Amino acid sequence: MPKNPNPQGKGLAPLMAMLDESRGASQLAAPKTLREISVELFTSLFVLESDFRFRPVPGNGYWLYRKQGRFRLSPIGPHEWDPRVYGRYVGHCELQQDLTWTLELCPEAAQDQPLMALIEERRRVFAKQLQQAPTLAQALPGYQDAMPFNQRMFAFGLAHSLRTSMELSGIAALNYEEAMGLLAGPES
Repeated sequence: MPKNPNPQGKGLAPLMAMLDESRGASQLAAPKTLREISVELFTSLFVLESDFRFRPVPGNGYWLYRKQGRFRLSPIGPHEWDPRVYGRYVGHCELQQDLTWTLELCPEAAQDQPLMALIEERRRVFAKQLQQAPTLAQALPGYQDAMPFNQRMFAFGLAHSLRTSMELSGIAALNYEEAMGLLAGPES
């Protein structure tokens, strides 16, 4: 038997703590527009699809790197690390209290045409998925089996928080087109 049969801390107590944390985050959720929700959802999923093996803390900043086509999130800043280990610095991320993520690209990454093309392609695919969902709430991430434990739990918290924001805004049961129609307002 290994020394620590539960090396990632995936027992019932950490799981319940993370579920409680995600429920608490939804209490901080505020009504948001469709544009805010789509930007936050895209950015958050982009960050959550990166590799990381630690538990991010809301309110803390992290750094995103890219190496050999993979993105990696790290608590170690680019000035503290050799680029050969994590790869090229992409930008600074922050986990918000409502479990959404922000990402500020560094100037070099913002000028990197292949990287920007990759992000734009991901954004296009995301927009298509959002537009094809029967309702906006159904476009939120569900159980993500392919994601590691921490990413999966934060995706759950993200979905819970954004669903609350959508409900407060009255758009959760609408599809993308209907929600966009609300943005345009009544026609004269």
